[in-house]
Amino acid sequence: MTPALLWLIAGVLLVGAEVLSGDFVLVMLGAAALGAAGASVLGAPLPVDAVVFAVLGLGLIFLARPALKRRMHHPGELKTNVDALVGKHALVESTVDAHGGQVRINGELWSARAFDETQVIEVGQTVTVVEIAGATAVVGTEL
Repeated sequence: MTPALLWLIAGVLLVGAEVLSGDFVLVMLGAAALGAAGASVLGAPLPVDAVVFAVLGLGLIFLARPALKRRMHHPGELKTNVDALVGKHALVESTVDAHGGQVRINGELWSARAFDETQVIEVGQTVTVVEIAGATAVVGTEL
């Protein structure tokens, strides 16, 4: 068997084994083996193939792998339900103060109270949802 074929087989096996590990090390080594197979096909001697494998392997493991892991394992937090309402703008439908009122958030009518207990927010003003407390939106104007 030629060195290129051996590198190719090693690369495919390592990439395939990555499915079982999920740590992105084997796929990086597999990609390095495929790079070494390419160097071998171009006529490089075995020591050059080994250097290509080592350089690509180390580069991919220490440069590409951390970025890939961050992207795959820490996606942006997806806010759902009431958590998704915090930070949204709402329109005051009935005067909002520390004791109550109503706002319209995304087309839905919500009970509301002012974040600042001294504040009275008049009908028609736009407010920001600070938090959701039970079924009540806590809102403020200066946020």
